Amino acid sequence: HWTWDRIRADESPAEIERRFGEIRAAGVHSVILGNSGAAAVEIAAGQGLDVHAWWWTLCRRDEVLMRDHPDWYVVSRDGRSAHDDPPYVPYYRFLCPTRPEVRGYLRGKLAEALEVDGIAGACLDYVRFPDVILPRALWEKYGLVQLEDLPRFDFCYCDVCREAFRALEGADPLELDDPPADPAWRRFRWDAVTRLVNELGEVARSRGKMISASVFPSPSIARRLVRQDWAAWDLDAVMPMAYHSFYDEPISWIEKVVAEGAKALPADRPVYAALYLPALKGEGEFEDAVARARAGGASGVGLFGGVKAIPGD
Repeated sequence: HWTWDRIRADESPAEIERRFGEIRAAGVHSVILGNSGAAAVEIAAGQGLDVHAWWWTLCRRDEVLMRDHPDWYVVSRDGRSAHDDPPYVPYYRFLCPTRPEVRGYLRGKLAEALEVDGIAGACLDYVRFPDVILPRALWEKYGLVQLEDLPRFDFCYCDVCREAFRALEGADPLELDDPPADPAWRRFRWDAVTRLVNELGEVARSRGKMISASVFPSPSIARRLVRQDWAAWDLDAVMPMAYHSFYDEPISWIEKVVAEGAKALPADRPVYAALYLPALKGEGEFEDAVARARAGGASGVGLFGGVKAIPGD
């Protein structure tokens, strides 16, 4: 079992050690850790935990990167760059995976992250395009009704993507009759992310490290909402975010989406179903969610929202 965590700048080693001890006592084996420096990895190992870098992939707003490479960011169908005008929230500044220089940059950054002594691997996050359609429960929050692929949220139509697609298919995606419905254009974007993931996997494995990814709940949902064809990725494990409350679904839905993903993957590739702890009320719901994940074929679960949020813990 897994959980996500992040080290705060003001935390003492004793505080970190105590929290990692609580995490391990809760039955968790591996921590996907933000700010995964050598000191934190050593403390985690002392508590019997593996540490995997929590690695944001395409969603990046580093000041130097934004200053030096504004052209690397995705562009919407209505011509807005995520560099200047990100959708939904200010941090939604996504890089374009079609660009070779972006993939080279990310390969180098992952190699740096995996140089930390004792780190077991990396879990890729935000390895996708921005949501063309948000999960249903978030529409009201953003004042949206997304019954179709609206141009504002449909990425990427940068010059590099358009030229690469033209070279493959002989057409400019902006000139297609219905770009979102075009199967070749959909496949082009899925393949752009898949190519990046598989290149990052080579970086990790060349260093003897595990590579995994946090992905949208099922292959069909991921392809539709964020252009993420994760069933095609060469990973050591996947962690589908089976956050039932985001989709206005009951807990039983967890089993359904996990089963779809498990069926789509090679039999020897583990699925760890990510559960959104704040949405689980009481020990009964928590136990039901875990049981549903296991019934769907999950090898274990990932707990998002803090281990202290586990009911009864």
